[in-house]
Amino acid sequence: MNKEQNDTEDSEMNPVIDIDLCESDRTFFRSLYKFIEEEKKYLQCPEEGANELRYIIYRSAFNKVIGRASAYRRLLLDIKFEYDGTIREMLRREDDDATSRLQSLLRWAAHIRDRTSILQNQTAELQEEVRRQKSAQSRLVPGLTLAQSEDPEVLEDHLEHLETQRDVLLDRKCQCCPAEVQTHLTFDLQEAELHRNRLRDQNQQLITWFRRLKLVGERLRSWEETGQAVPLEDLLGSTIQNLLEIRTKSLQDEGSDEDSCIPAELLEEEEPTGQDESRLLKDHLDRFLELLRSSQLEAAALHAARSPVLRNSDTMEMFRGVQGPPGSAPPPLLFFRALLVTVATGHRMSAGLSLQGVGVALRHGEVQLVAHGVTLNKLTFTEELGDALTEHAQNHPAVADLCLALASTVYQACGQHQKTALSMCRRGLVHAAVEVIKHQKLTAEDSLWILSRSPSLSLLQLLTSSQGGQAAILSVGGTCAFMLVDSSQQQVALELLDGLLRRGPGVLQDAILEDSSSSVDVWEQVASLCSDLKRDDLRRAIRSVLLGQDGTGARSPDLEGARLMEHVFL
Repeated sequence: MNKEQNDTEDSEMNPVIDIDLCESDRTFFRSLYKFIEEEKKYLQCPEEGANELRYIIYRSAFNKVIGRASAYRRLLLDIKFEYDGTIREMLRREDDDATSRLQSLLRWAAHIRDRTSILQNQTAELQEEVRRQKSAQSRLVPGLTLAQSEDPEVLEDHLEHLETQRDVLLDRKCQCCPAEVQTHLTFDLQEAELHRNRLRDQNQQLITWFRRLKLVGERLRSWEETGQAVPLEDLLGSTIQNLLEIRTKSLQDEGSDEDSCIPAELLEEEEPTGQDESRLLKDHLDRFLELLRSSQLEAAALHAARSPVLRNSDTMEMFRGVQGPPGSAPPPLLFFRALLVTVATGHRMSAGLSLQGVGVALRHGEVQLVAHGVTLNKLTFTEELGDALTEHAQNHPAVADLCLALASTVYQACGQHQKTALSMCRRGLVHAAVEVIKHQKLTAEDSLWILSRSPSLSLLQLLTSSQGGQAAILSVGGTCAFMLVDSSQQQVALELLDGLLRRGPGVLQDAILEDSSSSVDVWEQVASLCSDLKRDDLRRAIRSVLLGQDGTGARSPDLEGARLMEHVFL
């Protein structure tokens, strides 16, 4: 069919009229072609592909040709018969193919329906199973399996366990109070602490007065018993001197711990309680253990923090061995919080306890709690405490800036100026770090130690450049030779030399000649190291400056700078 269609289309595109035809035949064929084109346009036949309308049009045209021909009519009728038979066969095949496809689709649809029915049945069974499982779970006792829920002995044991838990919860509930009451109690506690501080100050003043009066009374009594051997003026002069010494000692006692500022003999004279230290320790410890056994961890932490005999590192270790309930704050962290709340203004925790508490707070992410203790001066600042903050900053970049700021405060308070400058450099405060180095007059070795642990181009430039007429803290040549050996610092040293070289050949020459602390051998070492690092441009520039000098002059602005070129090539 396609071949016949292609032949027909070719004949449509290139109509050929036999030259032997007469004029009437030519007219007939022209009108026939015109009829075919008009019919195709009228019936909107597609230009390509098989189409029944196209066959009908050409069948009609072929009938007209048969009707006009007389001599070859029989032959043309045979051709038309074969042509129609071929078309009918092709249509029959197309119908058979369509029927086959339809039957295949019907079979597939039936298969889909059967499969859908099976899936629906399975879904219904699964839903029924889910309902049965939910129904079975509703009959389960929390904490027991289905088999255990049907065992009377297991149920009795579980009931006893639940009753025990209920009694514990009821006891704990009796010791709790509403939030409003807790707020009032907190306010009352703060008022009591303020009143305690005022009484402590008054007590300290009364102690001083007591010491003075006691000393004056003893001196006058002794003076009367000795028969007034010395003049009264001399006696009063020596007594006043002793009173000044007592005042100095009292001022020193104000910075000590609360339990050491009051002498024992004064307590015996003023407040005779009849309760010795061992009994006091036993009472505090018994109350503390009672709170721990009842799982009142917050109350135990607050009690230990307020007790002078329990406010120590051993109590912190005891809290480390206690396991708190799920979802609650760790017991050591509760103790550290209580310590920060109860420490009076002007007093600090011991060094060991401060380090333990900060370590606990950092492990549990309570950096703000540490910041509170550092800001209010409630911790004893030590180098170990600053090191703990610095290590936490290196391992936790999210809070690195805050931890380094706290470490700087701690280092500065305990006189570790070298580590103070290093913490500032790690925070990006390079200029402030250089000011600390200059103000504290750190040595060149200290500056190299800081630079090696926090290498940066800006810090290297500030340390190797002279400012305000003052000589540079570090020499360019010696520092570059020191840093080029270390792979972690090579890039910074190369950036410094590249910057000098980019600014012009004269800048590098001035830097070499003004470097009074570095000899030619040092710069030769720098050039050799640059060559090892595949930086021949820097090697050639440095050696060009060295070879271009005659060894008779000095370019350094200071007097010490004249040492550099005096021994060059002599």
